[in-house]
Amino acid sequence: MVLEAVMIVVDNSESSRNGDYTPTRYEAQADAVSLIFSHITQSNPESSVGLMSMGGKQPEVLVTLTTDHGKILEGLHRTKDRIRGGSHLATSIQVAGLALKHRQNKSQRQRVVIFNCSPIAEDEKSLVKLAKKMKKNNVSIDFISFGELDDDVSKKLEAFNENVKGGDGSHLAIIPPGPHLLSDQLLSSPILSGDGAASGGPGDGDFGGAADNFEFGIDPSVDPELALALRMSMEEEKARVEKQNKEAAAAAAAEPLPEIKEENESKEQDESKQSLLDKDGKPRGEKDGKDDDAMDTA
Repeated sequence: MVLEAVMIVVDNSESSRNGDYTPTRYEAQADAVSLIFSHITQSNPESSVGLMSMGGKQPEVLVTLTTDHGKILEGLHRTKDRIRGGSHLATSIQVAGLALKHRQNKSQRQRVVIFNCSPIAEDEKSLVKLAKKMKKNNVSIDFISFGELDDDVSKKLEAFNENVKGGDGSHLAIIPPGPHLLSDQLLSSPILSGDGAASGGPGDGDFGGAADNFEFGIDPSVDPELALALRMSMEEEKARVEKQNKEAAAAAAAEPLPEIKEENESKEQDESKQSLLDKDGKPRGEKDGKDDDAMDTA
């Protein structure tokens, strides 16, 4: 699988407080971030993921590139109390690109995944210019647009996506409100399924009809709950098998080896036993018949 360094940017602006996505826009992002992290690190254990926020006064790097899921969860928890202001999309993309530039493993492909649920203040011209710059630096940009789905936001994101797309990567997933979780909808998007999921035509910016090659043979867009349950079941079974293998290896290492006597030691023990027995095999010193010391009473 692809070796990647991925910066995930969450939208913690005031718009993320809305409850049109279950349970709120921000909580829906947090669940989706965990799903994306698991997908990336399970596809290639050497891939790393970082976390940023783009709301408030300015963008903030919450977690540098890591393979520790706990750090990502801790960063999401801290940001939950910092929901305020508007979003800074262009600045966030530039900061994310800078963080990826200083990755330790230069063989990792650079990628940014951005959640956006708020209006975009930047004009289309500046966004197109930034998109061309990121493409020149070989940075893939994936957008997950939800919440604010008006024509202005969609037009700007589509223009950015058209100018940043390269040979692979750089997708735009537009997810409207609905009864399903945001993370469930992402299962069938090209952001998780790859370019093969969006090869049906020019609409590869959308996530619909993207699961023809889904690993379980089930279209998640039809039954996302079943697809998620199958994925979780597979991960639990994998963890159980790994645990059993570790326990078996530990038990085998702790089992004592059988004691093997030296040939001379065994021979000496046999001779010692024989010296304690007479020729009839009876203990030496044992007397047959009557005791010689007994008095003759005749």
